[in-house]
Amino acid sequence: MKVVVAGGFGTGKTTLVGSVSEIPPLVTEEVLTQASIGVDDITGVEGKTSTTVALDFGRITISNDVVLYLFGTPGQDRFWFIWDELAQGAVGAIVLVDTRRLGTSFPAVDYFERRGIPFVAAVNRFYGECPYTEDEIRSALELDETVPLLWCDARDRASSKQALIELVRHALARLPATT
Repeated sequence: MKVVVAGGFGTGKTTLVGSVSEIPPLVTEEVLTQASIGVDDITGVEGKTSTTVALDFGRITISNDVVLYLFGTPGQDRFWFIWDELAQGAVGAIVLVDTRRLGTSFPAVDYFERRGIPFVAAVNRFYGECPYTEDEIRSALELDETVPLLWCDARDRASSKQALIELVRHALARLPATT
């Protein structure tokens, strides 16, 4: 099954794919250069020195019958054209949320809502405790009540794996019942 890991610039997409992949992940990280000044908003992530320019790819075997292929998206809007290719055929997506920069999550939430692709919103605790409640985050992101909102730490394999499990459960629950 194909899963997309999306979110804004600097939300931890590459980190999540790397933390949970059973193979060395393919990453397309490039150094931020002078050319990105004024183009990429690094407010809140001033220490970031590289960025994904195409995709991240990893794999995790859940069971003998279920293998997840993880496709991490680039976060900046100048690379959004790639999202259509990465999302094609996906069973769902994890939208990583950085509460220091909630606005960077809006485009990813909108993207998957508009296309009817199941997703979960995962608040990345990468940066410590979150100052907001679940209700405040859900309201700010205008998440439908059926969209799972969870907490994760993209650096932690178990936490990232749990986010994937929640996504798969959510996506399977949305499938039409068969008789």
